[in-house]
Amino acid sequence: METFWFIALAFMIIMYVILDGFDLGTGMFYLSSAKNDNERRTLLNSIGPVWDGNEVWLIAAGGSLFFAFPKLYASSFSGFYLPLTIVLWLLIGRALGIELRKHVDNKLWKSFWDVVFSVSSIMLVVFFGAALGNIIRGVPLEANGYFFEALWTTFTVVPYSGILDWFTVLMSVVAVATLMVHGANFISMKTAGELQLRARSVSKKVNPLVILLSILMFAATTYIRPELWHNYFNHVWGFIFPVTGLAGLAGMLYFRSKDSDGKSFVSSAVFILGMMSGTAFGLYPTLLHSSINPAYSLTITNSSAGSYGLQVGLIWWVIGMILALGYFGYLFYTFRGKVVITEDSEGY
Repeated sequence: METFWFIALAFMIIMYVILDGFDLGTGMFYLSSAKNDNERRTLLNSIGPVWDGNEVWLIAAGGSLFFAFPKLYASSFSGFYLPLTIVLWLLIGRALGIELRKHVDNKLWKSFWDVVFSVSSIMLVVFFGAALGNIIRGVPLEANGYFFEALWTTFTVVPYSGILDWFTVLMSVVAVATLMVHGANFISMKTAGELQLRARSVSKKVNPLVILLSILMFAATTYIRPELWHNYFNHVWGFIFPVTGLAGLAGMLYFRSKDSDGKSFVSSAVFILGMMSGTAFGLYPTLLHSSINPAYSLTITNSSAGSYGLQVGLIWWVIGMILALGYFGYLFYTFRGKVVITEDSEGY
C-alpha cells in the first residue's frame, strides 16, 4: 500500500505540472508576446475554462500527502514554511490577475493585473523548480524528522544548504525553460494569426535551451545524488522513463520544425511525464532525503499512515480519480479548437 500511495502521489504531481504547466507557461509568455488587449484576452480565454480546474491536482496531491504520509506532510510543511507561504500568495495573485482585470474597463487597471498575473506565473515556476531541486538534493532533516531551511545561505550544496543554492537555481531555470516551451506549444495550438506565429517562434528558440539545460541537469543531479541511479541499475526496466522523456524531447524538435502544433504540445507533455516519472523512480522509496545523515531520511515506510487507513483511502481515491479524469476529459473536449477574440466577445 505504501508503494501504491507513492505512485499515486507522483501521478497527481505530474498531472499538475503537465496541466497547470501550460497555464503557467502562458503567463510567462503573456507580457512579452501579447501586443494588445485583444491578444491578451485571447490568451486568458484559452486557459480560462481550465486553469482553476488544473490547480485541483495540486490540492489533491496535498490532501493525499496529508492522508498517506502524515509525517512527511508535517515535516515538509514546517520546514518549507517560508517558500510555501510565498507560493500561496503567488497562487492568490495569479488568480486575482486573471479574474479582476475584466472588472474595470481602464487601461491602468488592466495593466496592473496583467503584471500581477505574469510575474506570479513566472515566480511560481521558479519556486516549484527550486522545490524539486530540494527534494532531489535533500534537506537538513534531523533525527526527530524536522528541519529548517533559510531562503539561502552560501549558494553552495552543503549539508545545511538554504532553499536556494546553485543546484536548486539550476532546477528553477530548467523548469522555466520547459514550461515556457510547453505554454508556447499550447498557445500555438489554441490561437491563430500573429499570436500563433510568435508562440511558434518562442518554442523554436527555447527548445535548444531545454536540451542544453536538461544535459546540465542530468550531470548536476548525478554529481549531487549519484545514488539516484541505483534503482535504474537494479531494475533496468526503469530506463523506460528517461527514454520516454528523450522521445518527448525529440518530438518537440521534430513536430515544431513541421509546425505541427498539437503534436508539439503532446510531445512537451510527454517530455515532462518522462523526466518527472524518472525522477520519482530514482527517488523511491525515499520521500525526503536527509543531507545530514541518510538514516534520518523519510521513506514510504517510516512516514506512512496505518495500513488499514491506506486501504480505506484507496477506495475513495479511485472513486475521486474516476470522477476527476472524466470531468477533465469532458472539459477539454468541450473547449477544444481555436480561441478567437474580438472587441465584442464575452469572456476575460
